[in-house]
Amino acid sequence: MTAFRSTHTTNSARTSRRLASAVVVALAALALTACQDGTGLKDNGAAPAADSATATPSATGGTGDTQGAAGTPAPGSATTTGGGKATGGGKATGGGKATGGAKTGAPGQGDAKGSSDPSAEGNRVACNGSNTAVTVQTLSRPLNHMLITVKNTGKKTCDLTYYPVLRFDEMQWAPAARKETQPQAVVSLAPGESGYAAAMLSAADGSGDGGTTGHRLAIAFQGRTPNSSGGASATPSLPAKGVYYDSSLTVTYWQRDMEDALGS
Repeated sequence: MTAFRSTHTTNSARTSRRLASAVVVALAALALTACQDGTGLKDNGAAPAADSATATPSATGGTGDTQGAAGTPAPGSATTTGGGKATGGGKATGGGKATGGAKTGAPGQGDAKGSSDPSAEGNRVACNGSNTAVTVQTLSRPLNHMLITVKNTGKKTCDLTYYPVLRFDEMQWAPAARKETQPQAVVSLAPGESGYAAAMLSAADGSGDGGTTGHRLAIAFQGRTPNSSGGASATPSLPAKGVYYDSSLTVTYWQRDMEDALGS
């Protein structure tokens, strides 16, 4: 009886050890399965992958908007390192380039009206009696001619347009202009410069009629369009004996050179 109990106890112990071993094997298998299908407590492979997805900006390059998010350059900066978008007092253009606010032109630039050049288009005015000194001189050569000289006494360049309109005393007609004397361009006078025109007072062969002597002369200036007013008239002094003229009285267009006005 004692021998049977001893044998039975020994068999029970062996059975317990086998069950314990089976449980350990089963638990190990479950743990391995959990690690493989991602249902365990921690997947050691996922964390490094997530970390590598975030690029670290370099000191000189950066990666797109990541660099721009790292910090904003101080206002007024003209450039930015890296590929990020930055502001420099205005809207950035990206790609490492930023604007520095509103664009301003270089000193001295601008339109003609803002220029200090007296000959610039916006600074030019019409020549007339208020900004010129006008003199007349009767000549023996060419015969029966009178030279009209206009000197710019103003501070701006002035334009002599078309031809002078002459009126002796109370004459009711305007002398015609000699079309063949029209220059290719408007005569412009810088301050201190002079322009010229000439009047043929009477026909050398005496073919003119209505001859008379004028003692007063008014010279009108034309504007930008023919026969328009260019401003104040001039009233130059005439010789004491007056100036003789007849119906053949004509004038030239304004000229830059005296020789062109006199036809020599």
